[in-house]
Amino acid sequence: MTLVGVTKGLGVERIRVAMTVGLVELGENRVQEAGPKVAALAGAAPAVGPRWHMVGHLQSNKAARAVALFDELHSLDSLELAEKLDRVIADGARPTPLPVYVQVNVDADPAKAGFSAAELESSLDRLAGLRGLTLRGLMTIGRPVDRAADARPTFAALRLLSERLRRDQPALGAGLSMGMSDDFEVAAEEGATVVRIGRALFGERPAG
Repeated sequence: MTLVGVTKGLGVERIRVAMTVGLVELGENRVQEAGPKVAALAGAAPAVGPRWHMVGHLQSNKAARAVALFDELHSLDSLELAEKLDRVIADGARPTPLPVYVQVNVDADPAKAGFSAAELESSLDRLAGLRGLTLRGLMTIGRPVDRAADARPTFAALRLLSERLRRDQPALGAGLSMGMSDDFEVAAEEGATVVRIGRALFGERPAG
């Protein structure tokens, strides 16, 4: 399982310290915050430079910048965004396809972004046909609950959806990006291959 340390709100020096103890998979929520950090930390690790994951919502007008900055995208939440990214990559923004996780709103929560299960099923062949993207797997955000165990149905639903869709579309990878500071242990029990953790690693973010 891959641990992505979400560095939103953290300064470069604090991230550099985390890298010295082996944390090189780094996540950011916003393109504009990631840019200076990516530049400052390029090649900072002794053996391997940091790998950057976009874990927040990506606006389509920032697609080109995101493609240049990030190694993976965890929040592909619409077919329109996928097609925009594909065009940007086809125009030469990067030499290899961008690994992406498709965000699914398995709880049908109006406050969350992402494909519904039905939308993803109808769009999956088109997504798989975009040569600029590699479908690493699916991503979701756990439901807001008081007890971590109560988030289990969300993660189980994503795992079952992944298994079902992959039977018909082998281009969809088996990755499951799910679980954050409050619920990552439950997500891991339900098959998460990637967890995205900020506060549990770094403490409360600075205000503002």
